[in-house]
Amino acid sequence: MKTVAKIFFQGLLVFVPLVGTVALVSWVLITLDSLIPLDVPFAGLGLVLLVIFTLGLLASNVVGRTALGWLERGLESVPLVKIVYRSIKDLLGAFVGDARSFDKPAMVRVSDDVRVFGFVTCDRFEDPRLAGHVAVYLPQSYNFAGNLMIVPEERVEPVDADSAQFMAFIVSGGVARMSAARTAIDSQLPLLRSR
Repeated sequence: MKTVAKIFFQGLLVFVPLVGTVALVSWVLITLDSLIPLDVPFAGLGLVLLVIFTLGLLASNVVGRTALGWLERGLESVPLVKIVYRSIKDLLGAFVGDARSFDKPAMVRVSDDVRVFGFVTCDRFEDPRLAGHVAVYLPQSYNFAGNLMIVPEERVEPVDADSAQFMAFIVSGGVARMSAARTAIDSQLPLLRSR
């Protein structure tokens, strides 16, 4: 009975992520296809990709940037729309583009024995009271939320890891694999263990 249960749960570990992924992708494709009232499969996806490419084309030349700047200023002149637009733009910009913020994985020393993983998002403040401090964003596991901590710079160690793997490791509660995580201390650990 134990073997049957083990095999069942192994199957469950394959089935749930697979079906969840297929369901989510299907829902996105169906939603995008509903944007265009045609019986052409993936027409909505094609339209969205075309719009994204066109906006990228506009953003890459002077005239287009000027027009998009007017549109952005218009969106930011409406109070509630400004908050939503700016939040989404900043969040997306944190992961892609020239102003990525989640590209500096770090480990914060909370106490002698406790460390937390996060990303350094700001390493210099204009306010003199914050001199020597950095901002570290701590994503929460199994959640889209996180916390921002302002900590003394000496409590923060950079972690040599791929940002995407690092984020997946944190968000998964440490379950996801993070093969590239190495710090300066890690290179000394074998020496410490051999003593």
